Amino acid sequence: MPELRRDPIVGRWVIIATERARRPQDVSRVREAPRGGLCPFCPGQEDKTPPEVYVSGRPPSAAANGPGWKVRVVPNRYPALMIEGDLDREPVGIYDRMNGVGAHEVVIESPDHAAELAGLPETEIAEVLFAFKARILDLRNDLRFRYILLFKNKGANAGATLEHPHSQLIALPVTPRQVAEEIEGARGHFAHRERCIFCDIVLQERKDRSRLVFENEEFVVFAPFAPRSPFETWIVPKRHESNFEAEPKERLGLCAAALRSTLKRLAVALGDPAYNFIIHSNPLRDPPSPSYHWHIEVMPALTHVAGFEWGSGFHINPVPPEEAAEFLRLVAT
Repeated sequence: MPELRRDPIVGRWVIIATERARRPQDVSRVREAPRGGLCPFCPGQEDKTPPEVYVSGRPPSAAANGPGWKVRVVPNRYPALMIEGDLDREPVGIYDRMNGVGAHEVVIESPDHAAELAGLPETEIAEVLFAFKARILDLRNDLRFRYILLFKNKGANAGATLEHPHSQLIALPVTPRQVAEEIEGARGHFAHRERCIFCDIVLQERKDRSRLVFENEEFVVFAPFAPRSPFETWIVPKRHESNFEAEPKERLGLCAAALRSTLKRLAVALGDPAYNFIIHSNPLRDPPSPSYHWHIEVMPALTHVAGFEWGSGFHINPVPPEEAAEFLRLVAT
C-alpha cells in the first residue's frame, strides 16, 4: 500500500509509491516502452489494460473494452496511489502519515500510436479535454479526494515511459502545496485589491503584448513574467472561472484551439521537445472562488534542476520570456 508522508518542517506531502519500485535497486531501472503491436494503448490491445472507466467515440452497440474508440481512460497499471482503502491518518512520533489512497488514471488521447497531441485536429483535442472534465465530475463524488491533478508527460526527458499519446490524472486526498500556495497568493491579492490576480495578469499581458503568444475569443497564451524554465507558457481563460470542470463544451473547444496552437509552436520552434503540461484548478467541492483562476502551465523539458535550484528554490532561466514569446509568435501554425 502506498503511503503519504508529511514533511514536518514545510508541510509538504510526499508519496512513497511502494507499488512502483519494490526494491532499492529498482529505482535506477526504467521500464521499456512496448513497441509496435505490443503497445497496451493501441486498438486491439484493450485486454492489456485495466477495464476502461470512460470512453468516447465507440458506438453504443459495441462491446466495452474493445476497438472503435476515440479517447479511452483506464486505471494506471502502476498507480502512484491506490483506489481501495481508508486514509487512516495517524501520527508516527512527531510525523504525520496516511495511507496512499487516491486514483491514478491514464487518458489515452488517440487510437493512433504515432499521433502527437499537437498534430490532432482541434475537435479531437477537445475530446481529450471533455474526458478530463468527465473524470473530474465523476471522481469528485468520492469524499476521500481533495484535489485532482491533470498532467501530460511527453517524451522520455519529461518522464514518459510509453510512446502512445496519453496524459494522466491523479486524485489526491490533499491539495498539492504548489497549488495551495497559488491559491493563497491569489487570495491575498483579492483581499488587497478586490480583483483576481489572474484576471489582472490577462489584462496586463493583452495590453503589453511583449509576452503574448496567441489569443482567441476565450483564451490567451503567454510567457509568464517570471518563468521557471525556458519557453514556459501559460494558457489562461479570459473570463473568470476557478474550476476547469465548470467550463462548458463550447469554451473547451476554444481551449483545445489554444492548446493545439501552443504545442505546435513549441514543436516547430524547438524541434519537437519533450514537455509537461499541468492543469491547475480549484480544489474539489470548494465553492467557486472569486480570487483563483484555473489555467494550464506548459513546461518544455529543456533544462535540468541542479544543486542551486534544489538548495535555494530559485530557478535559473537563460531565456527572457519576452524573447521566447516573440520566437513563438513568429512560428507559422
